[in-house]
Amino acid sequence: MSLFLFLSFVALLSALGVVLAKNPVHSVLFLILTFFTLSAHYLLLNAQFLAAVNIIVYAGAIMVLFLFVIMFLNLNQDTEPHKPMLAKVAATVSGGLLLLVMVAALRNVEPAGYNADKFDSQIGMVDRLGMVLFQQYSLPFELASILLLAAMVGSVMLGKRETGERNF
Repeated sequence: MSLFLFLSFVALLSALGVVLAKNPVHSVLFLILTFFTLSAHYLLLNAQFLAAVNIIVYAGAIMVLFLFVIMFLNLNQDTEPHKPMLAKVAATVSGGLLLLVMVAALRNVEPAGYNADKFDSQIGMVDRLGMVLFQQYSLPFELASILLLAAMVGSVMLGKRETGERNF
């Protein structure tokens, strides 16, 4: 329980750091820390596959993409003027309305209890996920693999240079 509380505290602080950081690179680094703490929460819930995918896809690939875009844009005081007061008020109002909607949606929710007789500790394991993917969902899994193969071949064909083509 203390590990859960510590991870929750770090996740909340790093999420606040994402929003409140003035430097966009620091904001991305706080977001990476948030993803790592969420992956640790997945590990506590015995969902190893989700934790690994969260780290590989989000903390790895997506954050590298964000960093490249931020560095490519080269934001500074000259190119990025200060936001007007109306934009700050609009952001605060829309954030407050989102909080109001979430509170209204979760107002009557009662959490389900824990039943030790029906608990399956192997529910989040990768081998169980693989069995479900290859037995019940084999057709959608194969169709997704064909779609990814077609996208890969298409990107190679688009990136292929023809003889005599000029490079700019």
